[in-house]
Parts: sequence; structure tokens; C-alpha cells
Amino acid sequence: HVQLVESGGGLVQPGGSLRLSCVASGNILSGDVMGWYRQPVGKQRELVAQISSGGNTWLESDVKGRFTISRDDAKATVSLQMYGLLPEDTAVYYCNVWRQMTDGSNINYWGQGTQVTVSS
Repeated sequence: HVQLVESGGGLVQPGGSLRLSCVASGNILSGDVMGWYRQPVGKQRELVAQISSGGNTWLESDVKGRFTISRDDAKATVSLQMYGLLPEDTAVYYCNVWRQMTDGSNINYWGQGTQVTVSS
């Protein structure tokens, strides 16, 4: 079992920056994919960024060039550095670990979420 705890959310003005961090307790396996989702009020949760243990990354098109994702398996952490924040980035951000099991099934672990508000 993996427990995830996010930090780093808050209120920031448009154009500002924030860094979200997520610490995992429990083992992070080499095949685990770590990522960040966000859920604006009244909307569905959406994938923002993912990173594999090999360092391959995926970023949602609206955040490319503004957000970067990184992970440190030794510290069991995944971070999301956000620059050039826009009001539409306002959402609850959730840390995620996706794990494929040996039987072919998969499991998702979630953090409790951290609020990011971009407003002047």
C-alpha cells in the first residue's frame, strides 16, 4: 500500500509560480508511473503530467512549456513545478501513483489533494 501526501499549494497571482511536492510512504516500485491530476470546481479530474521511472514524461497540452514534472525515487517524491500560472489552472491538484500488478490489473493511489488558486 502507498500513501501520498501533497504540499505546496496556495494562492498565487496570474503569472506566478508554485511548486507542488508529493511524498510517498510505502515502496515505490520501478514500474510505477507517478503523476499529477487536477480537478477544477464543477469539472472532472484530468491528468496534468506523468513521469515514468525511466524519466519519460507526458504533459497535458495546455501546460506544456509552463509546467515540469520530476521524481526522485530515492526520496519517493514527485514534484510539479508550475510557471506562468493562469486563472484556469485553479483546481485541486492530486498526486497519483499508477501501478501495474503481476496479474495484469492495475491500481491507482491518490493523495488528499492540494488547492491551487490563481487570482489577482
